[in-house]
Amino acid sequence: MTHPAGSADTIVKFAWLFRPDAPGAGVLIRFVVGLVFASEGIQKFLYAEAQGVGRFTKIGIPAPELMGPFVGVVEVVCGSLLLAGLATRLAAVPLVIDMLVALASTKVPILLGHGYWIFEHTFAPKAGFWAFLHQSRTDLAMLCGATFLAIAGADRWSLDRLLTRRAAGTAEA
Repeated sequence: MTHPAGSADTIVKFAWLFRPDAPGAGVLIRFVVGLVFASEGIQKFLYAEAQGVGRFTKIGIPAPELMGPFVGVVEVVCGSLLLAGLATRLAAVPLVIDMLVALASTKVPILLGHGYWIFEHTFAPKAGFWAFLHQSRTDLAMLCGATFLAIAGADRWSLDRLLTRRAAGTAEA
């Protein structure tokens, strides 16, 4: 017998994406990472010149008038999903990419002491290894937090857990 799209078989196939494998304390990581990304995304619109389009232009990001709002939306949407614990693994992946681009575009020039490729070095008073570590502390913490969530998923206090329980109940029925 064949099952229609969206059947229990389909739910079970993708249930691992929603499985809450993070320890209970993972809620702290999920909440902080979600809050920081959502708030930073909102600020890309509230303070576009300093943190959105204007900053992207200064850094050397191509098509800043497009990329500034795009990144803002990604951060708001994915950060909000993390706050709710919904599709945690999927929501964390674009945020990992976001942080890799942020480090490459704004922090590597600090490490090098000059711009490279399309990225400018116009935003840090100091350069070198220690300046890089200081300036990238939040970016590195957010990268690690988002990577943790992409691997471990949500915790027991998430919508992902609720979905996993419902999928297990549907599969048994």
